[in-house]
Amino acid sequence: MRIYDILKKKRDGYELNSEEIDFFIESYTNDVISDYHASAMLMAMFINGMSEKESAFLTKAMLHSGDIVDLSGIEGIKVDKHSTGGVGDTTTLIVGPIVAACGVPVAKMSGRGLGHTGGTLDKLESIPGFKIERTMDEFIKQVNDCGLAVISQTNNIVPADKKLYKLRDVTATVDSIPLIAGSIMSKKLASGSDAILLDVKVGSGAFMKNIEDAKSLAKEMVSIGKIMKKKTVAVITDMNQPLGNAIGNSLEVKEAIEVLKGEGPEDLRTLCIELSARLVTLGNNMSYDEAKELVIRSINDGSALRKFSEFILSQGGKKEFILDDKLLPEASFRYGINAEKSGYLSELNSEEIGISAMILGAGRENYDSKIDYSAGIVLTKKIGDFVSKGEMIAEFHYNDTQLLENAKQRFTNAYIIKDERPTMNPLIYQIIE
Repeated sequence: MRIYDILKKKRDGYELNSEEIDFFIESYTNDVISDYHASAMLMAMFINGMSEKESAFLTKAMLHSGDIVDLSGIEGIKVDKHSTGGVGDTTTLIVGPIVAACGVPVAKMSGRGLGHTGGTLDKLESIPGFKIERTMDEFIKQVNDCGLAVISQTNNIVPADKKLYKLRDVTATVDSIPLIAGSIMSKKLASGSDAILLDVKVGSGAFMKNIEDAKSLAKEMVSIGKIMKKKTVAVITDMNQPLGNAIGNSLEVKEAIEVLKGEGPEDLRTLCIELSARLVTLGNNMSYDEAKELVIRSINDGSALRKFSEFILSQGGKKEFILDDKLLPEASFRYGINAEKSGYLSELNSEEIGISAMILGAGRENYDSKIDYSAGIVLTKKIGDFVSKGEMIAEFHYNDTQLLENAKQRFTNAYIIKDERPTMNPLIYQIIE
């Protein structure tokens, strides 16, 4: 088998078989073929697209390029959740404890944030003492004992994806739905869970900017899950404004605790209940209505909050901050962004707001950037709210005064006030099973 023949076949629009895709992935991962061979293949895949079978073959080949986590030592149906990335997306910190409190084991490997999107590991590391590194034995034991563990991915999970993504980033082939689906699903499948829930974001703060692309990606990933014999459900959710009110690591932890107490922003609470119910349905083999009732009960009776406390304690964190959130990192300075005129808030561009928070220190511009766990933004108004001239829309939390002006300018361009109340986007667009 020669890479030249496979490249020519894909260039001419023919479907590749499993052996050909395996050869491509294995050869590139092991440096048998060069970057220019892989670049040509990625461009052929980008331009000609890929069939459902090809997407599944690609995912499987990438999955087997490294370690596959064996979670057979965990009792019950193990579930995992993946978000395609957004702003204020604190759902893992809320959904994980709720689902575990409902008796479904959650074994999750997460990543860090980059750019305008936040990372679950960064949020957890803002908790004093919390440790994201665990051996596999410790990970499995914690899930069996506590029902929930969230750790960093091992270095040898899907190495093919790491190599290919770097190449996609510089060859203008990132925006390919089959390649995105293969990248996400190979990592989720390698993480070893029995069932996968995909939160596919759409809107200004999401990778998918329009609903058609979001649906295509969701369907592609659910199809791959089906072919790979994994229970997979996708929920398409809105990211045209930040989810919840808090953007920034310790700020989002505080907000997660509020939601687990039955309080917090309505949109974040509603979405977390929906995602939790879907996961409990997958893990407990029960109807959605039964699962939703169980989820709401876990919040109302305090068992979800207690599970969160147990989870934090199990990974070295200090649970005292749940009773006193001032023990979490707090910024030295605050600055209010006030409305320049009266009217209805009609736009809150998530990406621009996420970048504003990143400028303040809440996120990374690149992998080497240092995070300020206390920095971020708290929204005091959301789309559809009426604001009076001079009324505060958002509050900045920061430590470095030199960063404020740039963040202010970015945020000012992120919101629009109009005389008429805007039509509201749905929080949840579609469920794909």
